[in-house]
Amino acid sequence: MYVPSHEVLLVAPPTLYRQGLEGMLRGAWPGIGITLATDSRCVPQLLYRKPFAVVILDAELLDGLPDLYLSQLRAIRSSQPLLLFTGPRPTPALRRYLAQAGPWLAWLPRHVVPAAVAAVLRPYLAGATRPEAAGRPATGGPATAFSRRELEVLRLVVQDYCNQEIADQLCLSVRTVESHRRALLQKTGARTLVGLVVQAVREGWVGV
Repeated sequence: MYVPSHEVLLVAPPTLYRQGLEGMLRGAWPGIGITLATDSRCVPQLLYRKPFAVVILDAELLDGLPDLYLSQLRAIRSSQPLLLFTGPRPTPALRRYLAQAGPWLAWLPRHVVPAAVAAVLRPYLAGATRPEAAGRPATGGPATAFSRRELEVLRLVVQDYCNQEIADQLCLSVRTVESHRRALLQKTGARTLVGLVVQAVREGWVGV
């Protein structure tokens, strides 16, 4: 039997994106508890101990047969809600499983806009605290508007690309990328890259 909880289990690689997602959760539901894990193998043991309001799982961590892994979680706690972040091309086995799964399992593309994540989580976290930040519409940008190139850099920063990788993706020099990152920090008032990512995820400045 599912017992309502005010704790989320967030299972994802330790990236800036995960930190931004964690920041969005704490901003939207200030009273929520968050258990962090970077290895999907520990999830069954955690579920044996107790239920969570929702398990948020990055499919990137699922090696081998993700459909069998999800079935295992389902067998441990049949009514445990789970939100799965998928890559752009789920395996055929995973697609079939997702198509047949019941309401306990929701899935979204990785790096979807925060409003979509909040909408999926809201029914499970309604009892934690009033999700004022989650219900607030995205600002669309900071006080000083981003340029198109800055938004492209920001999107890759959120996805945890390093300066060299961003430069390669956008056909820029590393020095130009560094200049864009400094401009992003100045325009948002963020003091650190993590703070920038938290704002970007919370406010919906970047999409998929």
